[in-house]
Amino acid sequence: MPMTRLPSEIRPVLESGTPGVMVTCSADGAPNATVISQVYYVDETHAALSFQFFSKTIRNVRENPRAFVCVFDIAGQAHWEVQLQFERSETAGPVFDAMDMQIEAIASMTGMSGIFKLRAADIYRVLSVERVQHPRWAHVE
Repeated sequence: MPMTRLPSEIRPVLESGTPGVMVTCSADGAPNATVISQVYYVDETHAALSFQFFSKTIRNVRENPRAFVCVFDIAGQAHWEVQLQFERSETAGPVFDAMDMQIEAIASMTGMSGIFKLRAADIYRVLSVERVQHPRWAHVE
């Protein structure tokens, strides 16, 4: 499967700490959707997703390594649809440490310090990425 490069315009969105929505399917095709705390920019062809407490999601990814993530670009009035393929989990190292620090910062701002424990940084290869501009009529002013 060919890799796609993440455009530079998505990097600030991924670095903003805004949660995303992740969709996975089990081996038999049963879907699962969940809000994910962090989608982290690793490099032009990889993103890391926070693995915290999503047992069904993780089971699905281990059975079927494909995933879909939607991240919201509030400032750009759009969202990004990213198709991914799981490659590996990291429980130490620079990506894990950076994600752990950001999750702890988010947790402390929301009064949830110590609850959002990062178990792993799951590294995914980017298969496709698309920016979807929100129509003008969808905005409340």
